[in-house]
Amino acid sequence: MEDAAAALRALLACPACGGALAADWSCRGCGARHVERDGVVDLRRPADASTQAVRDFYEKAPFPGYPPRDSLDGLRARAERSPFARLLDRAVPGDARIVEVGCGTGQMSLYLARADRLVVGADLTRASLDLGAAAARRFGSRNVLFVETDLHAPGLAEGAFDVVVCLGVLHHTPDPRAAFARLARLARPDGGLIVLGLYNAVARLPLRLRRTIARLTGFRWIPFDPVLRARAAEPDRHAAWLRDQYRHPEEHRHTHGEVLKWFAENGVDYVRAYPSTVIGDEPEDLFEPAADNWSPEAWLSQVGWMKTLGPEGGLFVMVGRVSPAEHPLAPT
Repeated sequence: MEDAAAALRALLACPACGGALAADWSCRGCGARHVERDGVVDLRRPADASTQAVRDFYEKAPFPGYPPRDSLDGLRARAERSPFARLLDRAVPGDARIVEVGCGTGQMSLYLARADRLVVGADLTRASLDLGAAAARRFGSRNVLFVETDLHAPGLAEGAFDVVVCLGVLHHTPDPRAAFARLARLARPDGGLIVLGLYNAVARLPLRLRRTIARLTGFRWIPFDPVLRARAAEPDRHAAWLRDQYRHPEEHRHTHGEVLKWFAENGVDYVRAYPSTVIGDEPEDLFEPAADNWSPEAWLSQVGWMKTLGPEGGLFVMVGRVSPAEHPLAPT
């Protein structure tokens, strides 16, 4: 396998001009100087007010946090309690180039960084990335690199990634539709995959009700939140979930049909949703196309998600594959 450090650097780009980066992190194109400190490469440009508000929000309480005395085995065991994480890990090839956009504290990036995979974890909050980089050093993970950057001017090479993972991030941007258009350009033009997680407009309703009650009681009472109950003995992680789910300064919610339109606008073919919108279908391969895509059935599934996804916030996932003929970077 090629030198991991050089291969990871090749997946990055100057946020100012998109040029390749030299070994000292300077741009080979425009000469802009960038720095790496404590395992995090700073490829951040000045942000708009809304983006800066989100950055400031997570600086105060990075999310998700790491339990005390965590280990790589512990992280993997914790991740594999999630059927989705197991499906994603099983579906991603062992030599894939992966970017996790909005990686937070990097737990999914570290989980996926096995075999010969190369993983770039990108986020706009330095405090979160510092936790991820520190964990990578503790765990001895050498094929993951953390980058501080903003999706509006990402320090990521276009068309460089086999798999683009973005879970729970775009709905915290001022314009999720425009952010997705930028995200799609990171995937390989000859069939790169996009794994997109968003708050579902229907499945999010139970949490919005809990949030209303919480606000009316001055956050003294938040009923029926299983995550807060599970983290009662971990004050930092309890506080991080409370802030992220109940006090976030920017939040949007989306439907399956809405995201299908984003896919079509950006030359991305729909693969499937997770959970499946085909009633009774439980995928064994996250990247295997769904049997069909019938709109009334998708709406019925989303109503059902209020019970299955609602207790933990209503996050759903849609998977798409770049259509080579329609990708912005495809040769003409």
